[in-house]
Amino acid sequence: MRIATWNVNSVRQRLDHLLVWLKDCAPDIVCLQEIKCVDEAFPREAIEALGYNVVTHGQKTFNGVALLSKYPLEEATPRLAGDDDDLHARFIEGVVSLKSGVVRVACLYLPNGNPPETEKYAYKLKWMSRLLDYAKERLKTEEPLILAGDFNVIPAPGDVYNPAAWVGDALFKPQTRESFQALLGLGLSDALRAVTDAPSQYTFWDYQAGAWQKNWGIRIDHLLLSPQAADRLTGVGIDKHVRSWEKPSDHVPVWIDLDLAAA
Repeated sequence: MRIATWNVNSVRQRLDHLLVWLKDCAPDIVCLQEIKCVDEAFPREAIEALGYNVVTHGQKTFNGVALLSKYPLEEATPRLAGDDDDLHARFIEGVVSLKSGVVRVACLYLPNGNPPETEKYAYKLKWMSRLLDYAKERLKTEEPLILAGDFNVIPAPGDVYNPAAWVGDALFKPQTRESFQALLGLGLSDALRAVTDAPSQYTFWDYQAGAWQKNWGIRIDHLLLSPQAADRLTGVGIDKHVRSWEKPSDHVPVWIDLDLAAA
């Protein structure tokens, strides 16, 4: 099973890119972030024509997440528990059933948090605390669980082209990285780092200052795996070439392969 995540930065603007990539990469489940449209405006017909079931949690102009699955999606649940006043469309969870049991996938778009001296950073940290609570509960089920999405977290200096330039940024502040490490401390595995320690494994390049051409990137799109999923991990990929397409998203897709047939 191939599971992918991609912050498409407006699904309607990048629909052609998305369709080409879906055909090339052939993922079984896809987590999309920043779809930037309400549910009714999501271009589901073109995606369903490729054999995907679609569930969305959209929001006009901002945010928005979606799950695409070649398997029927059961228990598709929007919103992250823990704050009834949080109306941002940043989370959706789905379950698929296989012969070996269920697989649970959570698609998330974590707050950016900048500027860090504002309430935006407090919201980011609170959201991460809620995510930690969610993960604690889900790990108790001992199911294959994948948390996939744009975490807006640079986990370590090796995940950024110039660590010194990001010291004061909400994505790289110590408290942000500690909150991310707390997730790993529960027993979740960072899929990419489970297979390689190589630096410069970037998933995002800003539109400004020729960042793509200079390879001034950061790694902020992650797939975190429960032990039951990590044990079945057979491969990880970053589709970096997508960033070179005309009018691209500033993020690129990241995917994992899991050997679940033998589970």
